[in-house]
Amino acid sequence: MDITTQAVAATAPIHLKSATGDLLYSNGDTSKPCRVIVYGPGSEQFAMIESRQTSRVLKRMADNDGKPSAVPPIERNAERAEDLAAITVAFENFTYPPAADKQGAELFQAFYADPKLGYMAQQVMKSVQDWGNFKPGSAGN
Repeated sequence: MDITTQAVAATAPIHLKSATGDLLYSNGDTSKPCRVIVYGPGSEQFAMIESRQTSRVLKRMADNDGKPSAVPPIERNAERAEDLAAITVAFENFTYPPAADKQGAELFQAFYADPKLGYMAQQVMKSVQDWGNFKPGSAGN
């Protein structure tokens, strides 16, 4: 068996769900799923985020005389938004009007930082940590 046939894709679509768990579609059109395309755990982009997260923890410990310290919720949410924005490739079939004319990482970060849509950021974070979502042909749910 050629073990490389088990390799995962660098990116995958994550189909967003409502707060009640229903899959979201653009204007109810099931041919247009509302998705976020993200880099997965086998990608360089994801590795860079993990490195940045480790650096944050070490810096906090160094700033606190080597002791672990809790991250305030506002700071934790901002860091999560920054990290998710860095591994997001695109949005499909939905817009985020509060971001006005922002594009790319700025748009993604604004979306993930929105506390009223925090459950979506959690969905993406959970999905991106599941290697199975990056198996070629995966639905990314």
